[in-house]
Amino acid sequence: MLYDTTLRDGAQAEGLSFAAADKLKIARRLDELGVHYVEGGYPGSNPKDQEFFRLAQDIEWQNITITAFGSTRHKSTSVENDPGVKALIGTGTRAVCIVGKAWDHHVTAVLDTTLENNLAMIGETIAYLKRHGLEVFFDAEHFFDGYRANPDYAMAALRAASEAGADCLVLCDTNGGSVPNDVRDVTRHVVAEFDVPVGIHVHNDADLATANTLAAVECGASHVQGTVNGVGERCGNANLCAVIPNLQLKLGYTAIQPDQLQHLSDVARFVSEIANMALNPFMPYVGHSAFAHKAGYHADGMAKSQIAYQHVDPALVGNEMRVLISELSGRSSVLSRAERLGLRLSRQSEDLHGLVEEIKELEQRGFQFEGAEASFELLIKRRQPDYTPPFSLLDFLVLVETRGGQSILSEATVKIQVGDEVQHTAAEGNGPVNALDTAMRKALIFAYPQLRQVRLLDYKVRVLDESSATAAGVRVMIESTNGHTEWSTVGSSTNIIEASYSALADSLEYAILVTDQ
Repeated sequence: MLYDTTLRDGAQAEGLSFAAADKLKIARRLDELGVHYVEGGYPGSNPKDQEFFRLAQDIEWQNITITAFGSTRHKSTSVENDPGVKALIGTGTRAVCIVGKAWDHHVTAVLDTTLENNLAMIGETIAYLKRHGLEVFFDAEHFFDGYRANPDYAMAALRAASEAGADCLVLCDTNGGSVPNDVRDVTRHVVAEFDVPVGIHVHNDADLATANTLAAVECGASHVQGTVNGVGERCGNANLCAVIPNLQLKLGYTAIQPDQLQHLSDVARFVSEIANMALNPFMPYVGHSAFAHKAGYHADGMAKSQIAYQHVDPALVGNEMRVLISELSGRSSVLSRAERLGLRLSRQSEDLHGLVEEIKELEQRGFQFEGAEASFELLIKRRQPDYTPPFSLLDFLVLVETRGGQSILSEATVKIQVGDEVQHTAAEGNGPVNALDTAMRKALIFAYPQLRQVRLLDYKVRVLDESSATAAGVRVMIESTNGHTEWSTVGSSTNIIEASYSALADSLEYAILVTDQ
């Protein structure tokens, strides 16, 4: 049973905040992915979460059960009069998750109450919610720390929840410092003691959240909590984008259906976009570099066998294998990448030899193609006899000047040939690169209206020789999208405007290319 807490625990990550509308978008994608429970938020804490639960009631969910999160009643308030408990019932959800203390130190030092009262708070809150017909999960906060300090009391907290009717006892490694062996031993003991299903909720402060989650499942936990991309408090939560494929592809569990698993990479990227946080390219399974191969002998091995340097087929999780082109590339790397683009080159052909030499020459000048596959694809296509570039630059001029010492004006003029026509246009912009980008689009949009949909996702400038100071060469990397496809391009020069133009021109040419395909 998969329980996603991206919208609540994940939203506690530093710098992360979801509007109610964003939460609904993410919940819809999780519904399509086949997750079973989605924790929508803490209705007693803010109006935004209350709005989400109100809007969620009007949606017919296919797979997920929207769940509200709350805590046990206040230490000095009856459960019937507790505003937080009332807020949970008011959400209209069919399931709730209640967090309660399982570590005696937290009960006395943080909650500032007696051990007996804490057990009463757990039992009374869960029993009250069960009387209202709700499915109730009990998050035993700091359970593993509590078990190490006082195992009898930690188990008593679970017993209070179980006797009150909790539907699942979730063991929480709230501080994220446990190791797999401890998680195995404790989970195995809990599963043997209770007939109630046992769950696992771990944080990643020791970089062991995925390992600890899998360890708990192997010892009988049947309820798994985590977040998309592992976002969450401090170092984050267990990453469902790693946990799900590991459960499914490594341990043989059916977490979701295979056709749903193929959407995992898309969901990871979607959530990162909504969160306005760049997806870690090195993230297992779903990262852009998860199945990228750079060394020449790796590419040669992959050309001969798809399992030579990959532990799973990337298509199973909606990702793809990539062959990177760099100064380490030999013929095998270039040949493999060309074949994936549908271009046939003979290993002994002059074209292949010339392409390899051109790549190495460009890399010597500061270009780097391992992160700019679109520029590499254009490099190959431009060597094909039947390829006609959609446009060609005749000249451009970029001006930057101050007006009365108060502001800086950036203006670009371009002369571009499209077919038999020459477009001569000018545009102002927020800086010289933006002005150049705007002028180029203005010149091209009459022939290629699809460029209206293209936007830049990222623009990076890298100084190649710091010792040369302001005279150093630079490399410009640009990420672009048309809303459906993302691509990266590169330019390099001792002139930052020229390097930017090179990357921009490749980006626009590739946008035209992918639309026409």
